Amino acid sequence: MTTFGKLRGLTRLADDDGHFTMVALDQRPPLIAAIAKAKNIQPEAVTFAEMLAAKRMLVQALASEASSMLLDPNFAVPAALDILPARTGLIVTLEEHRFVDTPGGRLSRSIDNWSVDKIRRLGGDAVKVLAWYRPDASPEVIEHQKDYVRTVGAECRRHDIPYVLELLVYPFPESAGHTTDYVESPDKRAELVIDSVREFAKPEYGVDLFKLETPLPGSALPERSDSADSRAAASEFDAVGSICREAGIPWVMLSGGVTPEQFGRVLSYAYAAGAQGFLAGRTIWLDAIQSAFPDEAKVLALLEADGKQRLDRLTQLTREVAQPWRFPAAEGVFTREGAFAASYA
Repeated sequence: MTTFGKLRGLTRLADDDGHFTMVALDQRPPLIAAIAKAKNIQPEAVTFAEMLAAKRMLVQALASEASSMLLDPNFAVPAALDILPARTGLIVTLEEHRFVDTPGGRLSRSIDNWSVDKIRRLGGDAVKVLAWYRPDASPEVIEHQKDYVRTVGAECRRHDIPYVLELLVYPFPESAGHTTDYVESPDKRAELVIDSVREFAKPEYGVDLFKLETPLPGSALPERSDSADSRAAASEFDAVGSICREAGIPWVMLSGGVTPEQFGRVLSYAYAAGAQGFLAGRTIWLDAIQSAFPDEAKVLALLEADGKQRLDRLTQLTREVAQPWRFPAAEGVFTREGAFAASYA
C-alpha cells in the first residue's frame, strides 16, 4: 500500500485536476551544450555562473505554468529555489550525470554529498533517479543498476517521499551508434523499453511514478490512425500501460529532445495507453537557450512567445485526453479516533 506521505507528495506534483504537467530543468550536459552553441564556445568553457543564470531564467519563465518542476541540486536549486512558486511542486534529482560507461553497460550513482534525506529536509516533494538500463547488459551491470534503484527505493520508503524513476535505454560502447549524449539510443528496440519497465514495476523497487521514454523512436512515430503502422505502435505503448496499470504505478512521458510536434504525437499514443502526464524539458525550452543566451531579455522573450506556448499546448492536450491521477479515498478505512496515528508506522 502506498503511504499517505507518498500520496500527498504525488498530489503536490500534479495540478488541481490530477494531471502531471511537469517541466524538467535538471538537465546538465544538454544545457551545457545549448549554452555552448549559443555562445559559440566549447562545452568545457561553460561556467558555473552561466549554468546558474540559464536555470534561473527557465524557472522564472516557466514555473508558474507547470504543475511541478524537476531541479538538480548542483545548479537549479541554488540558482532558483527562491523564485519557485509555492504551488509548484518540487522534484529533486539524486543521480550523478557523470555515469560510468563500461563495455558491459552503464553504471549509475548518486551525486556526491547528496541523499534522499537531504531532499526531504530541503522540502522536496519527490526524489527522481535516472537509471540507464538495458536488460541485455552484462550481469554485473544489471545487478549494480537493480541494487542502486532498490536502495534508493528503500530510502524513499524510510523518508515517506515519492520515488520518480526515469528509465533510459542506451547504446553499448562498441555499437556503431554509440554516444554519451542524452538522446534516444539509435539501437533502441521496443522490447528493451518494455522489459525494463516490467522489471522495475516490481514492488521491491518502491517506484511511485515512472518517467518513461517511448518504446519506439519518438521522431518516427506515425500519426495515430487505423493504419497498420499506427496499430503496431499503439500495441507497444499498450504493453507499457498494461504493466503500469497492473502494478498500480502512474506514468508520464519524457520528451527526449524530440520536436514539440513529435512529442505531441508521443503523448497521443501514451495517453491512449493510460499515461497521466508528462515531465518534459528540452522540447519546451531548448530553442530559447541556444538561440539567445546569455541575453536574459531575449531568452525570456523567446520563452514567453514560444516556450510557454509549447508548455500550454502540451498541458491542454493532457487535460483533454489523459486520465487524471487521484488520491485514493480514505473514507471507511479508519473507524475510530487514533486509528490513523496508530497505523502510520
